[in-house]
Amino acid sequence: MSNTFRREAEGLLQQALDAPGATFRDGQLEAIHNAVELRARTLVVQRTGWGKSMVYFIATRLLRMRGAGPTLIVSPLLALMRNQIQSAAPLGIRAATLNSENQNTWKEIEKAIVGGELDVLLISPERLANDRFVENVLGPIAGKIGLFVVDEAHCISDWGHDFRPDYRRIRRIISGLPKNLPVIATTATANSRVVDDVAAQLGDDIHIQRGPLTRESLQLEVYEIGAKPERLAWLAEELPKVDGSGIIYALTKRDTRTIARYLSDRGIDAVAYNADLSGEDRIELERRLQDNDVKALVATTALGMGYDKPDLGFVMHYQAPQSVIHYYQQVGRAGRGIARARGILLSGREDSRINRFFIENAFPTPQDVELILEALELSEEGLNKIELEAVVNLKQSQIDKTLKFLSVEDNAPVVKRATRWVRTPHSYSMDLVGIQRLTDRRNEEWAEVQRYVSHAGCRMRFLAEALDDSLAEDCGRCDRCTGGAIAASNVEGTAEAIQYLSKNSGLIRPRKRWARAPSLEHYGFSGTIKAELRVEEGRYVCNWGDGVWSELVSGGKEHGHFDETLVARCVELVREEWNPDITWVTCVPSLRRPKLVASLAKRIANALGLPFSACVHKIRETAPQKTMENSYHQASNLDGAFEIDETAVVRGPALLIDDMVDSGWTFCIVGALLRRSIREPVYPLALASTLDS
Repeated sequence: MSNTFRREAEGLLQQALDAPGATFRDGQLEAIHNAVELRARTLVVQRTGWGKSMVYFIATRLLRMRGAGPTLIVSPLLALMRNQIQSAAPLGIRAATLNSENQNTWKEIEKAIVGGELDVLLISPERLANDRFVENVLGPIAGKIGLFVVDEAHCISDWGHDFRPDYRRIRRIISGLPKNLPVIATTATANSRVVDDVAAQLGDDIHIQRGPLTRESLQLEVYEIGAKPERLAWLAEELPKVDGSGIIYALTKRDTRTIARYLSDRGIDAVAYNADLSGEDRIELERRLQDNDVKALVATTALGMGYDKPDLGFVMHYQAPQSVIHYYQQVGRAGRGIARARGILLSGREDSRINRFFIENAFPTPQDVELILEALELSEEGLNKIELEAVVNLKQSQIDKTLKFLSVEDNAPVVKRATRWVRTPHSYSMDLVGIQRLTDRRNEEWAEVQRYVSHAGCRMRFLAEALDDSLAEDCGRCDRCTGGAIAASNVEGTAEAIQYLSKNSGLIRPRKRWARAPSLEHYGFSGTIKAELRVEEGRYVCNWGDGVWSELVSGGKEHGHFDETLVARCVELVREEWNPDITWVTCVPSLRRPKLVASLAKRIANALGLPFSACVHKIRETAPQKTMENSYHQASNLDGAFEIDETAVVRGPALLIDDMVDSGWTFCIVGALLRRSIREPVYPLALASTLDS
């Protein structure tokens, strides 16, 4: 490596960091040299915060100065792309991304990249399957690409902790690239098995660069706090004592909302961040965290790989993640640019249940695959996803997962043409042995997390060794190295948290569109649900399978009679939310158990001092709504099942009661029939919900 090249590269580093005299970390300059001077393919495996993006951005700048074409970066998350665009700006690199949130600027960006006006284009791996992108962008620039970058390259390997099927397309693209086109693949979370797999897919003569994974600024701690109320109380008590702002990870969207509300009610500035948020809302919350305008984002893995805030003071986990590699990747967000940050794991009783659900549902079932392939075989023109919903009784998420899984297989049995999915002539047999192999590996990874929680030695060393770091050593900072607390019990404020959770009711959001025709042909409902037929925002007492209230609901369903304390809670909830708006009570009837909900509704009406009327009749038996997997089948299952006895209705706003809310279609349809009759608001109330997650 020449001194001229070294000085040129260091000058760009100092410009990027706005720090005269800054020097490269071990391995950074070598990786840049591999790409720019040797035009080689390099797999960079370095710890979180090492500066992997600095490598490919400086390499991009140097290659562009030498007349090379633009860099194409494949990156897995929008939050990561946004960070990368900001990181590129100090180097004068013109970067843009094509994603689902900026469709109004696609044409402008496409024109700029094809015209040579952009230095970097960032895309998700899913974009490689988009016909429009391949035709309008990838085709015209394919012969001009100066550098190809695969960020979070562990996603290529099905051994990886975060394998994404769309990354398989990258392997095919790399195999077609010119041998002298430099490729940089980066990851912080790859053990030796994943490194070998990724290297094999990147091609021959791959340079593998591995550095030590120990993070010197991180202080790792574990507290085994089984019950949710105790964990909430612990967070409320300890969070104000922790320096800086940070992230609290939770496994479900429901928990992000619960934790954020609880902390906010206690004067701690915490906000939920999950996949339900719009792109604009996510960007705003990321900005607030970046600017220390919020103490904590309570997030799912929607805020994960690549989010870069150098002074992030802490990362906490409300539950244990699926693997120690997941944990290393997430906790590694903290302490990148400061001397000390805390990584705290709170291990709870529900951890195993939630993680086993994720593991067991990672792949489509053979039954789902068979249903999809049979449906497509019967249609010469193919089917779009909405049409598939009507044909197969599968959730939209199951349909999406199955189609993606099949479309990235070698000799794929399905292909997408415009908006329609078509069965190809390729025969297909699902690799059940391979899927079981990976499922077994996921279970092994979860067992490794449980060993980490109870591990008697250094926690940082445990994580580094799990990633096959040969240089792993004791950190001297974690709770084990320092002899700190390893358990927490009798947390102050637990009683208050129990009281909060017992009253933490949920929203039943009214549907705004009817399911696709002809699902409700009998009623003649289609298109937008008119305001005069739409139910009001409803409430449910608890989430099914979660806490004391759920146990009471389950026991009531089992014994055919709901406890009086449930009645009292419903009455309290109605008075808090709707009194004095409601003037009478009715319920959703059942042919299987006609007395269960009717008795509950009558008791609630009596306690409220309101009349009850059984004016809703069920005129045909239906399959349980919980067996209907998507909107089309859920709505169709109820078409023509209910009618209103006009002689029994009471005029005025009504409370409509059911024991369970699954899809929300029962409230939607019965509520519309009631509204058409009484022309007054209808307020849904359920004991338990299976909707929220």
